[in-house]
Amino acid sequence: MLSCRTIFISDVHLGCKDCQAEYLLSFLQQNQAETIYLLGDIVDLWAMQKQVHWPAAQNKVLQCLLQKAEQGSEIIYIPGNHDEAMRLYKGKSFGNIKIALRASHTTAQGKTLLLLHGDEFDKEVSFGRFQSWLGDNLYDLLLFLNRWYNRGRRLMGGRYFSLAAYIKSRVPGALKAIARYRQAAINKAKRGGYDGVVCGHIHHPELVIEEGIIYCNDGDWIDSCTALVEQHDGSLTLLHWAEQQQHLAALPVQAVKSNKAA
Repeated sequence: MLSCRTIFISDVHLGCKDCQAEYLLSFLQQNQAETIYLLGDIVDLWAMQKQVHWPAAQNKVLQCLLQKAEQGSEIIYIPGNHDEAMRLYKGKSFGNIKIALRASHTTAQGKTLLLLHGDEFDKEVSFGRFQSWLGDNLYDLLLFLNRWYNRGRRLMGGRYFSLAAYIKSRVPGALKAIARYRQAAINKAKRGGYDGVVCGHIHHPELVIEEGIIYCNDGDWIDSCTALVEQHDGSLTLLHWAEQQQHLAALPVQAVKSNKAA
């Protein structure tokens, strides 16, 4: 089992038929951390209002998280918009998992990171009600195509490929919305005096430095299958975890100076 200091995960969407629970379970079983942050949309209460999809792998994900908490990992759950009902329980714990509306994390090298889900930036990103409706419905179509495309790939002996992420990366409107979201998150971190921000929500994994601020979107477990990991030396790595496990991006320890030290 691999050991790291911190794991950041969001947008698992347990209860949704597009949840890639098998990959997440593999990741959790092979990685151990002192602290695990669950940054929202862990359980998809929206999807479950229409249809509950809860196979054995999704149940095992919850059991694995509870077991890690019992074994000493500190787990902090920051609900998102799809599991916003959990926000009513801020300050409480369930099975040694703490509920908070947001949190801050200090890396091994003293970098301060603001942690939140990210749905609070929707108003700054939205292009209007119709465009939001259109975007949501197009994403549902992308997930449908992604699901059947990868079923076909598996039958042919191929590896998982995020068709949805590939298409999104080539749509100018989607890239513009992602850029607005990134800027809103960076501005939030700067106003709070943080060195960086870690969030989820938009299902677009990214780890960059802009305007001296570390911006990390840890992605999702619907199509990207990604998580952010802090190593014991304080370096940050964005991991893709499917049949082909790979580093998407990495920031060394010295990548950014601490705002507090500046």
